[in-house]
Amino acid sequence: MRWAGVPGPLNGMKVIDLSRVLAGPYCTMILGDMGAEVIKIERIDTGDETRGWGPPFVEGESAYYLCANRNKQGVTLNLKTEQGIEILQKLVLDADVVVQNFKPGTLKRLGFGYEEMKKCNKGIILASISGFGSNGPYSHLPGYDYIIQAMSGLMSITGDKDTEPVKVGVAISDVLTGLYTCIGILGSIQHRNMTGEGQEVDISLLDSQLAAMVNVASNYLCSGQVPERLGNAHPNIVPYQVFTACDGDFVISVGNDQQYRKLAVLLEDQSLLSQRYVTNAGRLQYKDELVNLIAKKIKTRSRAEWKLLLDVAGIPNGPIHNVKEALESEQAASRNMVVDLKHPIIPDLKLVGSPLKFSKTAVKIERHPPLFSEHTDEVLIKLGYSKSEIQAMKQNQII
Repeated sequence: MRWAGVPGPLNGMKVIDLSRVLAGPYCTMILGDMGAEVIKIERIDTGDETRGWGPPFVEGESAYYLCANRNKQGVTLNLKTEQGIEILQKLVLDADVVVQNFKPGTLKRLGFGYEEMKKCNKGIILASISGFGSNGPYSHLPGYDYIIQAMSGLMSITGDKDTEPVKVGVAISDVLTGLYTCIGILGSIQHRNMTGEGQEVDISLLDSQLAAMVNVASNYLCSGQVPERLGNAHPNIVPYQVFTACDGDFVISVGNDQQYRKLAVLLEDQSLLSQRYVTNAGRLQYKDELVNLIAKKIKTRSRAEWKLLLDVAGIPNGPIHNVKEALESEQAASRNMVVDLKHPIIPDLKLVGSPLKFSKTAVKIERHPPLFSEHTDEVLIKLGYSKSEIQAMKQNQII
């Protein structure tokens, strides 16, 4: 928990969130967790699409929407109207960051792109998220996580060798893009601190996922060999996969030769100490036969027995938890990775906590994911609009 009276590391920063779905909202949620004031702008008709992505719903709020929108104020605004753009301009005047994930060029067509923004706020940072970036033959196409997982090569390496390509179980390309966008914003803030100038950050889902292919991409670039699906095995390290004990599955991850020697001794099989297995390169070359030897030994004990033995030996391992087991584990509880949050209509709202642990300016989760248009009146009053003007804007479908 945050030290009493100590603001978050981004306290004083104002963020206008024009994004929706996951990548952008995930980014702005992180900024909000670190103390930034985040104003989430939604369409006046449907709002953020994730509001309808369910079940499950809790008191009418979708679990999907709830996962990425805490620590924000919720405002509805029709950006297709002159007055809607006027309100956005006023919000940007003293803002630090704008995050948006319209198709490239949309904000400019609405009359308030980056060039217009910086005329009224020289230091504004515009973080633009799209499927394929602002240039290239695919720049005009919409970007969806599933499509990006397919086009980036991620699905081609996910799943068993003899099955069809498989996507990751969460929208990982969106999550990674949200993280890269957050990094880009923080880098731009440092640039502004030195120069006084803002800039536009152009982040694409495809670029983000390609960058996150890390060693698999490097394997291809260095060898010219196209990586294949390996199921739960690792392309560069052995043994590093799922093994089956007498009562279920768990993972062993041997990261170096010293750990392997400890494993070989623990398994009490002299054949595992053969010269061909001494180095990781040798283990990779003779992978199939080595894995078969290890698998036979692993079947002789339970997961709990192996967990104890492997932990004592210092060999990385872990049981395969379902989501319930993971979130309700003692480790998750000790790290405050499930938090209770007060909500106006949901009695017992629980959300996944923040992984950011600061010693002095820790994150503070104090705003519930806003109800649809919950803070529109409050925000507009702060901008100087009267109650009668706000009522007229509602009647004219401006807000």
